[in-house]
Amino acid sequence: MKILKVINNNVVSAYNDNGKEIVVVGKGIGFQKKIGDSVKQELVEKVFLLNDDSTSEFEEIIRNMPYEYIRVAGKIISNAKRCLDKELNKNIYITLTDHLNYAITRAKQNIIVENALLWEIKRFYHQEYRLGMDAVDIIRKELGVELPEDEAGFFALHIVNAEMDADMKQTSKVPNTIKDILNIVSYTLGIEMNQNDLYYERFITHLKFFLERIFRNDMYEADYYEFNDMVKKNFPDSYRCALRIGSYIQAALQYKVCEEELTYLAIHIQNMICRR
Repeated sequence: MKILKVINNNVVSAYNDNGKEIVVVGKGIGFQKKIGDSVKQELVEKVFLLNDDSTSEFEEIIRNMPYEYIRVAGKIISNAKRCLDKELNKNIYITLTDHLNYAITRAKQNIIVENALLWEIKRFYHQEYRLGMDAVDIIRKELGVELPEDEAGFFALHIVNAEMDADMKQTSKVPNTIKDILNIVSYTLGIEMNQNDLYYERFITHLKFFLERIFRNDMYEADYYEFNDMVKKNFPDSYRCALRIGSYIQAALQYKVCEEELTYLAIHIQNMICRR
């Protein structure tokens, strides 16, 4: 593995065996090195293979960043991937590492940024919030920096964003959108939902995937006309509630909810009603 570029004393870029540019991190791996030198394998701690258009952005972000921050960010992401048991969008190495750097800088200057979505993140993204708290704990243990709970929420959002494969602007809309939809259900049907109920949790899960499809602009294409008509006829209150959700989505996100989506929303709503 030959060095393509020396980013700093601890980071270099090189080509892997498939001719793809990779970013290689290790303590002292770039010290007194130049283009064409061999990478010392015993110094390699982490290898990043990003999308071609993301590599240069990542290199720029970590160019002047302390080596320990890069290492800790990688540890946080590895923990998230292991606990979620899924691959995450590789851009998380850019977004989360960059956020970690700014979060630590703010903490050292005693600047606290309030996370306006913290309550919603804790409520709708339990696992990701716990991973955000893990991130805060890792930073405290590894770097000796105490970060507030608000930052755990921000780290959780970066993880959610990587799961959704969306941009952060879209991801940030999801918690409040879910809250608004739940308020529509409560107001329309005059009910108080049981947050400990299995069907409530299933509804939340459905809403997450529903909103992911919206941001990817995916739509159901199945033509279940008879099934749709049956739901309208047998569960009129739930379907009326689904129509209100559809109107809200169209106004808030400029997305027209199709008949199949409305039907599935109505079924989930009806399940919650039956469980009360």
